Amino acid sequence: MKFITIKKRTLCAVLMILVTICSVVGVCYAVRATSLPKPNRTIVIDAGHGGRDGGTVGKTTGVSESKLNLDYALELKNLCQQFGFEVVLTRSSMDGLYDESASNKKKSEMEKRRQIINNSGADLMISLHMNSFPLSSASGAQVFYAKGSSLGFELAKSVQNALSQNFENARDYVSVGDYFVLNYSTVPAALVECGFLSNPEEEKLLQTKQYRQEFCYSVLYGIISYFDM
Repeated sequence: MKFITIKKRTLCAVLMILVTICSVVGVCYAVRATSLPKPNRTIVIDAGHGGRDGGTVGKTTGVSESKLNLDYALELKNLCQQFGFEVVLTRSSMDGLYDESASNKKKSEMEKRRQIINNSGADLMISLHMNSFPLSSASGAQVFYAKGSSLGFELAKSVQNALSQNFENARDYVSVGDYFVLNYSTVPAALVECGFLSNPEEEKLLQTKQYRQEFCYSVLYGIISYFDM
C-alpha cells in the first residue's frame, strides 16, 4: 500500500502561486488567490469518540480510534489556522463530551456535539474518524454526507477529490452516511473516514506523522476548493 506524495508540480498545474506552506514534509504548496479564506470563515473540526468511547481499535498495534481522531483533528486545526480560518474543536483532549451523570452517555455525547456545531456560527463541519471492516483487505479514505444535503454533498465531493488525487487507495466517490453529526448539523458537513484500522498496513501508516500531515493537507485543500466553487 502506498500513498502518493503531493508534488508542487501537480498542484501548480491548476493553482497560481500566492501562499505556500513549507512545513509539511518539506514540500511547498500553492494556493490560488481567490481561494484565500475570508477572516469570518469558521470551521468546526469534530474528533469522533473520546472518553469511555474509544471507537474501533487497531488490530496490530492496539491504537484507539479516539486517539488518532484527535491527532488528525489537531493537525487539521493547525493547518486551517495557518490559512486564516477560525477553528472550533468539538473536543481538544481525550476526554469525552458526555455528562458523567447522564444515564445514556452516548446520547449525551451526541447532543453536546450537536450543540457545539450548531451554535458555532461555522461555515462548515468536518468530522474525523477511523474505519474498520471484517475483511482486513479493506482500505482507503472515504467521505460521507447527509442524505438530501446538497452543500454537504459538494463539501464531501471536494474533500474526496483532494484525497483521491493524492492517495491511491482513497475512494473516488462519496456516499450518503447516516451519522448523527451529519443528520443534525445545520451547516454543510462531511464525515471523513481516514482509513481502516482493521488493515494492518494502513493502521501503521495512519500513525505516522508524514501520512497524517499529508492527509490533513489534502482535507484542507478540499475545504479551500469547496469555498472556491
